[in-house]
Amino acid sequence: MDDINTAMQIAASGLHAQSARIRVIAENIANANSTAEAPGLDPYRRQAPVFTSYLDHELGAEVVKMTRVTLDPSEFTLRFEPGHPVADENGYIALPNVNPLVEMMDLREAQRSYEANLGALDTMRSMASSTLRILE
Repeated sequence: MDDINTAMQIAASGLHAQSARIRVIAENIANANSTAEAPGLDPYRRQAPVFTSYLDHELGAEVVKMTRVTLDPSEFTLRFEPGHPVADENGYIALPNVNPLVEMMDLREAQRSYEANLGALDTMRSMASSTLRILE
C-alpha cells in the first residue's frame, strides 16, 4: 500500500506543477496585447515557469514542483502607431514579447501532462481500491 501512496504523491506533485504552469501561461495570454502604462515604460514581459525535481525524503521518491517564474529576456515587438498614448518620439509602441501561438502550444502540452498525471492518479486509486477489496 505504501508504493501506491508514493505513486499517488508523485502524480499529485505533477498535477500541482502543471496547474501552476497553466496559470503562468494564462497570464501570458491575457497580457499578449497589453501596452506599457506610460511612455518610456516597458510593456508586460513574458513569464516562464522553472521546475525542479527533488527527492522527498519522507516519500523516498523524486517529485516535481515549480520553484520560480523567470522573465523572458527576448525583445519586445515594435508597432508603428503614432497616435497611441504610449508611443515613443518615433511613433512606435512596444508590445509584449508574448507569442500567442507558442503560448497555446505550451498550454496544450501542460494540459496533456496534467491529464496524464490525473490518469495515473486515477489508476493508483483504482489499484488501492482493488487491494482493499482483496484484503477484505
